[in-house]
Amino acid sequence: MEAPTLQTPIQWSGAFRFRSPSIIKNEQTKIALAKNLSGRLPALTVKMMHKRSLLQIVVLNPVFLNVYPVLGAPVPEMEEPEVIRTQKFASGVRIQDILEGEGLEAHEGNMVEVNYVCRRANGYFVHSTVDQFTGESSPVILPLDEKQIIKGLKEVLVGMKVGGKRRALIPPSAGYINETLKPIPDEFGPRRSLLSHANEPLVFEVQLLKVL
Repeated sequence: MEAPTLQTPIQWSGAFRFRSPSIIKNEQTKIALAKNLSGRLPALTVKMMHKRSLLQIVVLNPVFLNVYPVLGAPVPEMEEPEVIRTQKFASGVRIQDILEGEGLEAHEGNMVEVNYVCRRANGYFVHSTVDQFTGESSPVILPLDEKQIIKGLKEVLVGMKVGGKRRALIPPSAGYINETLKPIPDEFGPRRSLLSHANEPLVFEVQLLKVL
C-alpha cells in the first residue's frame, strides 16, 4: 500500500482544493514572473486593447479632456502665404515688381539704360544682355517711345526707379509687331531666335540701370 502524499489545502472561490507542492510552486513562480513582466512592460497591456476602445478612452472621455485639454482642442488652420499681386494693363501686359528702386523715376520720352532677360512663357531662354556663363552684361539704351520700342516693354519701364527690377508677361499684340522695334540683338543668330517667337507671349525680366 502506498504511503499517503502530503497535500496542502488552498482556498479558491470559497472552496478547498488540494494540489501537490510542485504544482503550487510552479503557479507561484508564474504569478511572480507575470508581476515582474507587467512592471517592466506596461505598454503590453495597451497594445492588447482594441483600437476603438482606446480611442473612446482618449478622445471621448470627458475626464481625459479636462486633464489634457490640448489633445481635445481643435487644430488651428494654417495661414496661406501672401500672394504677390501683379498689375495688368489694358494691353494685356502683366507686371510684377521684384525689387523697388531708389533712384530717378523713368518717364515716357526718357532714354534709359537697362539689362534684360527674355524667355518664352514656358521658361525657355531666348535672349539676354547678361552672359549666362560669365555674368558679364552688355546693357542696352532704349527710348521710351512706342514707335521705337515694343509697347509692352515701354509700359514696364515707365514708372520704374533706378535700381528696380520687374518681371512682365508681354502678349504678341504688345510685343514685336514688326522687326524694327527694340530691344533686338544685333547678332544674326539671337535676332532670328527672338523673332521666331514673336507670335507668342514673352517674359521679360528688366533691371533699370540709368535714366539718361
